[in-house]
Amino acid sequence: MRKNRRRKTFENVEVIDAGAKGKSVGKAPDGRVIFLTNAVPGDVVDVMTTKKRKAYFEGVATNFHTFSDRRTEPVCQHFGTCGGCKWQHMGYEHQLYFKQKEVENNLKRIGNLELPDTTPILGSKEQYFYRNKMEFSFSDSRWLTQKEINSDEEIDDRNALGFHIPGMWDKILDIKKCHLQQDPSNAIRLETKSFANKNGLTFFNPRKQEGLLRTLMIRTSSTGEIMVLIQFFEEDTKNRELLLNHLKETFPEITALLYVINSKGNDTIYDQEIICFSGRDHIFEEMEGLQFKINAKSFYQTNSAQAYELYKVTRDFAGLTGDELVYDLYTGTGTIAQFVSKKAKKVVGVESVPEAIEDAKANALHNNISNVDFYVGDMKNVFNDDFIAAHGQPDVIITDPPRDGMHKQVVEQLLQVAPPKIVYVSCNSATQARDLALMKEQYKVTKVQPVDMFPQTHHVENVVLLEKRV
Repeated sequence: MRKNRRRKTFENVEVIDAGAKGKSVGKAPDGRVIFLTNAVPGDVVDVMTTKKRKAYFEGVATNFHTFSDRRTEPVCQHFGTCGGCKWQHMGYEHQLYFKQKEVENNLKRIGNLELPDTTPILGSKEQYFYRNKMEFSFSDSRWLTQKEINSDEEIDDRNALGFHIPGMWDKILDIKKCHLQQDPSNAIRLETKSFANKNGLTFFNPRKQEGLLRTLMIRTSSTGEIMVLIQFFEEDTKNRELLLNHLKETFPEITALLYVINSKGNDTIYDQEIICFSGRDHIFEEMEGLQFKINAKSFYQTNSAQAYELYKVTRDFAGLTGDELVYDLYTGTGTIAQFVSKKAKKVVGVESVPEAIEDAKANALHNNISNVDFYVGDMKNVFNDDFIAAHGQPDVIITDPPRDGMHKQVVEQLLQVAPPKIVYVSCNSATQARDLALMKEQYKVTKVQPVDMFPQTHHVENVVLLEKRV
């Protein structure tokens, strides 16, 4: 070990595991864990620490003595700078191994749960170009590479249209090609930037709060429909119409061409008016003949193909025969509720976001589904004894909470309602394990199925079936 001022260098560190948030794990000579951002399990590396904590270090690999046989060549030229696909340098079969391992470890270590044999993780057929929604940011002061910084040449083109550098809210990496969304996504983004540059449209500066072009959102669907939304910082009718008309003419396949005028401090659009410039104000997603209307503010699983697999697992775990009353907690836009409805007697969906419930009701009407009802409100307040008395004792409860998991009061209410089966869908197996630990006296875990929704990342979904102990 060598000391470098406040940092330390550890030599010949073996990378032994994959950890949380896409980082890999090594061990310092004193036994403390080192979390690394740029190594793969099986590498042997020298490490420069960047942070020191009581129980662990954070660092980067500065020299590689041995390369892991789990490594593969990243396909994206932006890998290592863009923070979107942190596992792109690891073979997909190894990504799946570590994702399944994380799920099992969390359930056992955090939840202290007895588990059945876990079904092998469901991998994604498409390992690239699987996302149906991408959001890009404009910037008038793009992120410069170290080579550009060290160069004596004057850099004229500082405009960017791409992603935020991890941890830097005002630094945007200009993206040449993204491997996450199918064409014409890249073509639309590149043409938008090129046309804006040629016609002198100004790119946004978040520090100065100035510039016309703010963000670009592209949504696609399995039905082939495309939504494009441009967010402008201020109204400039001439230049706004110039750009939007160009996109309309250049990409006639765009189904919904929308825009927002947003002059507030942040670029969230959920409190903004969405204006339809051309086409419809929505696109449709389809699953088993059901159509789901997706507008600019709608939530929908961003991997359409794997969402179908996830929902099939959920329905299978519920084991519906057609006679059951099902509650779908955190129903969102009601996709799971409608997906399982044809095998249930009645489905009741609950969600805290009013706009999502409006979408859920509209989609159910569009799909001619009459055995679903949707209600809006904070889950810990709505899902109570009066609600159960009004809507009936459920045979199955499906719960799909956000990453933070369920509120403790919701868990307590679940235990009081005590349905025979609970299907818990989670995008965070750590908070899922925490919640399941509170339920293990009354329920046993009988099935576990991880599902990979996001190849090239550390994220993983998990579905657990809980059955009431006799």
